Amino acid sequence: MLEPSVIMVCLVIVAALIFDYINGFHDTANAIATCISTRALSVKSAIIMAAVLNFAGAMISTKVATTIGKGIVDASNVTQTVVLAGIIGAIIWNLITWYYGLPSSSSHAIIGGIAGAVFAHAGATALKWAGLKKIIMALILSPILGTAVGFIFMMVLYRVFRNSPPSGLNKGFRRLQVASAALMAFSHGTADAQKSMGVITMALISFGSLKTFEVPWEVMVACATAMAFGTAAGGWRIIKTVGRDFVKLKPVHGFCVETASAGVILGASAFGMPTSTTHVITSTILGVGLSKRLNAVNWNVAKRILVAWILTIPASALVAYLTYQVMNPLLGK
Repeated sequence: MLEPSVIMVCLVIVAALIFDYINGFHDTANAIATCISTRALSVKSAIIMAAVLNFAGAMISTKVATTIGKGIVDASNVTQTVVLAGIIGAIIWNLITWYYGLPSSSSHAIIGGIAGAVFAHAGATALKWAGLKKIIMALILSPILGTAVGFIFMMVLYRVFRNSPPSGLNKGFRRLQVASAALMAFSHGTADAQKSMGVITMALISFGSLKTFEVPWEVMVACATAMAFGTAAGGWRIIKTVGRDFVKLKPVHGFCVETASAGVILGASAFGMPTSTTHVITSTILGVGLSKRLNAVNWNVAKRILVAWILTIPASALVAYLTYQVMNPLLGK
C-alpha cells in the first residue's frame, strides 16, 4: 500500500497537469483567435498548429518555472496540501472565467492560488513579498507594453502600406498571419506551461525527491504534453470574445497583434518573467483597435475583461485559502 505522502505528491502532480490542460483550452484564444476571426486559418488547422507549437515552446526553457517555484513563497512553508489547495484555487477560477468567456490570466490564477494557500498555512510572513512584487509588476506592465507596441506597430504598417489597395493588402497579410500565429503559439508555450513546471518542482522539493530547484525533464515533457492536449481541445467561448467581440480585425491587424504580442512574451520569458499571455495579446488588440479609432473597441467587452483581470489574483487566492481550510483537517501535510 502506498504511503500517504506518496499519494499526496501524486495528487499534486495530477492536479498540476489538470491545471495545465485547462490552461491549454482556456488560453487557446491567445494564440489563434485573431487568425480564426480573419479566416487566415480554419478552426481545426489553427488549433492543431497551436497545440504542436505550445508543446515545442514549453520545452525550450525553465526560467519562468524557476521564478514561479522560488519567487513567491518560502519553500520551508510549502507542504503538499498547500500546493494542492493552491492549484485547486487556480483551476476553479479558470473554469469560472472560461464558462463566462472571459480571457482572464492563468498566470495570475496560479500565483494567487499558491499565495492564498500559503497564507492559510503559515500567514503573511511566509510570502516572499519582494518576489511577488516583481512578478505582479511584470504582469501589470506587460499589458501596458502590449498596448503601446500594438498601437505603434499598427501605425507603422499604416504608413508603410498607406497606398496599397485593401484587397491585395489583406490577401498578403492573411498568408503572413499564419507565420505570426505560429510564433504566438510558440511564445505561449514558453510562458504558460512553465507555471505548472514550477509548481510540480516545488512539490517534489517538499516531498524530498529533489534537493535543489531544477525542473526534471520528465516534468517538462508532462506539462508540455498536458498543455498541448488542452490546446487541442479548443476554447471557443474565449476565442469568440477575443477574436470577434472585442475589436473587429482584418488580416493586417491580426498579423500586427500576433507579432507584437509574441515579441513581448518571448522577451519576458528570456528573462524568466512570468507574463500573462492573455493580458499581452488582449492589450495588443486594444492598441491595434485604438490605432483605428476609439469606437473601434467594444468598451463593454473591455470592461468585462478588466474586471476579470482585477479579480483574478484575490479571487483565486480566496478560493485556495478556503480550500486549504477544508483540506488541511482531512489531509494534514
